[in-house]
Amino acid sequence: MKRTLAAFALSSTAVLCAAFPVLADDDKTAAICAEAEDRYVELFGHPSDQEEGVVVVKMYKYNFCPGELVVPVGTTVRWVNVDKRTSHSVIVPNEPESDRAFPEETIEYTFLTEGDQEYLCGPHWETQNMIGMVTVTSK
Repeated sequence: MKRTLAAFALSSTAVLCAAFPVLADDDKTAAICAEAEDRYVELFGHPSDQEEGVVVVKMYKYNFCPGELVVPVGTTVRWVNVDKRTSHSVIVPNEPESDRAFPEETIEYTFLTEGDQEYLCGPHWETQNMIGMVTVTSK
């Protein structure tokens, strides 16, 4: 039986993902985040990295996209809900939970303290593991 290179690549990927579930999760997250960016462009007419003065994190299918980022002190992060039906919130260290962001709504926070700062979605961090990380560096 003749196997194509594409079929070999797919079967090899399946074996690797079965042997290394983290790789499968990374691939799944990457696909979800690509969908989130497509949805962002559909809603706002331009890529998220073209926003001025903020770093955008999309909230989509119980994920923060990107899930981890590195920013200098003083950076404002804008979380944008690009889901169609679900609301999300953001809890950053030592701050109260934000209001819920419904589809197409945003939440902003300016990071003024250096270090790793885990944040989470109030209604979804326990059930969906919706947790992100911002590493804040000196300028």
